[in-house]
Amino acid sequence: MICGLRYRLLSRQGFIKMLRLLPPCLLLFLATTACAETDPPNRPNIVLVMADDQGWGQTGYAKHPVLKTPHLDALADGGLRLNRYYAAAPVCSPTRASVLTGRTNQRTGVQSHGYALRRQEKTLAQALQSIGYATAHFGKWHLNGLRGPGVPILADDTHHPGKFGFDQWLSVTNYFDRDPILSRQGTFEEYKGDSSEIVVEEAVKFIQLQAKKDCPSFTVIWYGTPHAPFRAHESDTRAFDELNEASRRHYGELVALDRSLGTLRQGLEDAGVLQDTLIWYTSDNGGLPNIKPDTVGGLRGYKGSLYEGGLRVPSVIHWPAMITQPRVSAYPTVAMDIFPTIADIVGLPESVMLQPSDGVSLRPLFTKEIGRREKPIGFRCFGTTAIVDNDIKLIQSTGKKGKRELYNLAEDPHETTNLYRDRPEIAKRMQDLLDRFDASIDDSIKGLDYPEGTVDPSEPEPRFWSAEAGYQPYLEAWEKRPEYSAWIRARRNRRNSTVRALE
Repeated sequence: MICGLRYRLLSRQGFIKMLRLLPPCLLLFLATTACAETDPPNRPNIVLVMADDQGWGQTGYAKHPVLKTPHLDALADGGLRLNRYYAAAPVCSPTRASVLTGRTNQRTGVQSHGYALRRQEKTLAQALQSIGYATAHFGKWHLNGLRGPGVPILADDTHHPGKFGFDQWLSVTNYFDRDPILSRQGTFEEYKGDSSEIVVEEAVKFIQLQAKKDCPSFTVIWYGTPHAPFRAHESDTRAFDELNEASRRHYGELVALDRSLGTLRQGLEDAGVLQDTLIWYTSDNGGLPNIKPDTVGGLRGYKGSLYEGGLRVPSVIHWPAMITQPRVSAYPTVAMDIFPTIADIVGLPESVMLQPSDGVSLRPLFTKEIGRREKPIGFRCFGTTAIVDNDIKLIQSTGKKGKRELYNLAEDPHETTNLYRDRPEIAKRMQDLLDRFDASIDDSIKGLDYPEGTVDPSEPEPRFWSAEAGYQPYLEAWEKRPEYSAWIRARRNRRNSTVRALE
């Protein structure tokens, strides 16, 4: 088969007609060279998996006191575990934008949760699509500017996954739980069961279909778990009966998520592509507070914070054909590294990424430790900026009089001792790095990274989906569903209160 061509867009009859038009010498050339270009390890299948609010400490391999994650542990035991991996931001939408672009979130227009990814950005899905990968997104999207509990994405949404390089998508706007309604390219479909297992089963079908075509696939699986509200099946909560109700159901959701990873791995095995598939597992931000036992493994801070607990998350890369010596790495890594790493693996030029890019390729790390990281890791969210240069971290609140905190993470991983006044030379060096990062972000926010030199003025502001005209026909029926009922009533009551106050 001609794997390098976008023939999957043709009907079978159209494909055969196209072949008949080609001269015999070209047919022979394609038959002997095209599939070789997509063979592993140069063109592996790629699966990016992301949990929603899973903290750094919430894995079996991190020795969590109550949670067992045998399937994630198996991926870690057979691959590369990144022990100092950072989400791009302490909340969800920004990290998702950074995964797809290789850029710090505020460059992309995604200032915080519920912001839309600018259509002027270049994405990893588009880059892989251009070289013949079949691309698909499953699960939480949250890059179309809509806030509120996850609902199926409308076909005419201006920022649905298809606008950013995904051939197929079965997606919702935001977090989702058991028995969800999902959107398959704009067609709403109702499902029964755990949300993690549903999206993985659908993803496996897609991967197996592409495997039969002998062409590479790029699959993004973004769970809605373990984001609140927690709706685990009772059978998944039995190991946590001693915990409070919220914690019990929270950990029950993670049990189902882990089980779905086993389904994913078995599906790849059944398709005969496990060896030649790169699976990259992460979470979108740090763990949640008020869940017991603790979600962040003793780190400082939680989701929403630029301390380690808000940013460091589990990360595992599993690729048997390439990562043949499993190990744990302390090399500092971040969500922005995903795009340049994959581009390096499949041989894409740097031009597929919009500049400035904030990540580095981790491909050399697959076979050995690579020393110090040359490019610092920067964060900016909620009025706070931070920069990590290997073991040293500087955090600065907004404004010239904002608080500054300097930590040596090698000596003080829990960020207990502020060294800013005690280490003036280090503080100055880090301050210079942070100031340059800040200035660069300001330029990106203005749109200076784009060929137009400005931001497309049609990009939407964050808004709630319940106010969108396209969702009005569904409100009455959805108000009877547990995932939407309380939220829709609360929004209506708030709106009525505002109207009465203006009368």
